[in-house]
Amino acid sequence: MCGICGELRFDHSVPDREALQRMTTRLARRGPDHEGYFSEGPLAFGHRRLAIIDLSAHADQPMLDKTLHLALVFNGTIYNYKELRAELVEMGYEFFSHGDSEVILKAYHAWGKSCVQRFYGMFAFAIYDLRAKSLFLARDRLGIKPLYYSLDGARLRFASTLQALLAGGGIDTDLDAVALHHHFTLHSVVPAPRTVLRGIKKLPPAHSMTFSADGEVALTRYWQLDATRPEQALSEQDWLAATRTVLRRAVERHRLASDVPVGVLLSGGLDSSLLVGLLADHVDELNTFSIGFEAVAGEQADEFAYSDLVASHFNTRHHKFAVANSEVLRHLPAAIAEMSEPMPSYDVTAFYLLGQKVSQEVKVVLAGQGADEVFGGYFWYPRMDATSGTPLERFSQHYFDRDHAEYLEMMSDTYAAPDVTSAWAEEQLRQSGADEFLDQVLRMDVTTLMVDDPVKRVDNMTMAWGLEARVPFIDHELVELAAKMPPALKLKEGGKFPLKALARGIVPDAVIDRPKGYFPVPALKYVRGEFLDTMRDILNSEACIQRGVFRREYVAKLLAAPEAHLTRIQGSKLWHLALLEWWLQINVDGKSGQ
Repeated sequence: MCGICGELRFDHSVPDREALQRMTTRLARRGPDHEGYFSEGPLAFGHRRLAIIDLSAHADQPMLDKTLHLALVFNGTIYNYKELRAELVEMGYEFFSHGDSEVILKAYHAWGKSCVQRFYGMFAFAIYDLRAKSLFLARDRLGIKPLYYSLDGARLRFASTLQALLAGGGIDTDLDAVALHHHFTLHSVVPAPRTVLRGIKKLPPAHSMTFSADGEVALTRYWQLDATRPEQALSEQDWLAATRTVLRRAVERHRLASDVPVGVLLSGGLDSSLLVGLLADHVDELNTFSIGFEAVAGEQADEFAYSDLVASHFNTRHHKFAVANSEVLRHLPAAIAEMSEPMPSYDVTAFYLLGQKVSQEVKVVLAGQGADEVFGGYFWYPRMDATSGTPLERFSQHYFDRDHAEYLEMMSDTYAAPDVTSAWAEEQLRQSGADEFLDQVLRMDVTTLMVDDPVKRVDNMTMAWGLEARVPFIDHELVELAAKMPPALKLKEGGKFPLKALARGIVPDAVIDRPKGYFPVPALKYVRGEFLDTMRDILNSEACIQRGVFRREYVAKLLAAPEAHLTRIQGSKLWHLALLEWWLQINVDGKSGQ
């Protein structure tokens, strides 16, 4: 796990070394163990390493293979690297290191850009061919690892974070009106390739991009998720048996691809508890970690009763952290500075604070993110399924944060885009390869919405502390199996039925049968006291007024009744506005925050 960046020139000049150093420095928190650079002709790479596999200097990056004339920077983990290495050795390749990075280099030489189809893992990488003067970029199937870029006629720059590109300079930081519409309608999700800044894009998941020496670009999609039933019908027991086999295999892959101890982020919910149960017999002393906050408005803000139960049941080395609401506010600016894009989900700051604590104990953790999207665990799925209308109508009235009319009430004329989000969602939902309405919804969620909400926040907030988070529930083999499963089976017994059935006899029944919980940070939902004062200051600041994104009447309406305006999935509309402005002030304007 690392931070990567680079520059490729198309105008026969050399890359800006000082800009590359600024970009690499901005990635230091993602990779505290080593800093490295490589340049030749029009290409320069920067790299910050978090050493997880092959801790020796042989695995440092940028990695140059002088025999193959290839150079690599890589962020992520290839879980099946040992099997691929053995296959490549049989083909005659010789290795100088013992990690997964060199396997990527050899695999690219052996199989070309189709090598990505052989990788099980999370990855964003760049390979430069020193002879052809071409650059190959790739991102994993589910977008677990980020890859941002800025492209103009003279050069390409890319990096693991948006902030690193900003540090390099020369970026168009004007706001993208289409991206803002997505951001405020899809619970902060801006589907690739857009970001809220016009000058920065992101490589879509399951895509690769090739640049020739003269700047020609080829974008290739190498994987699509099939959400149709198998030709031969399976019984419920068949589906459950297949889920058990594939999930166990995924967890084992995620555990074994490490030369350092692996822990678990234990929320006390079904997903993280099941990971603990599947790991407990294979780890001598398993570290587990939980965090909780102060209650607000009578809403419980920790799940320690359940995480304690699981830790005791499996005799883990448990670490429990209780955080005062004053600490949440104090750390918010630092957390926002690590958001590659604005993320108003309440648990972002929780992950940031938890990452700080966990990184003092281990370098790798497993997390339960993705299980709800893959196996239908959220409350809005059955509501959508029970609603009549077109697919877009059924989806939007249970998911969109705001209808288009409210969006126009909120945004100034400068950013008053047409209803681009409805058009985008309608196109996504009607794509072929999905049998039922919920197949369409879950496929869109897993391949797009999940990528730029829970998956991105876990990557950003853990890597801010040099902590690698792995997410077995979105192992692509498990995702492919679940996508073919009938939605009714996933939604049975309140959702995630296959995981509940698998957990019986492993996890305590009290955890399986409890009501679904969420990572609670109620101080950001029930906006009161110092939190409300901070949001008022941000939205009434001179910077916000001069930026002119929001209509002042709408801001005043939210400030007058901050707890009365919630999205359909119970997010604070006031916090959503304040967070975007705060993010811009910290990351684009360069202010330290309020």
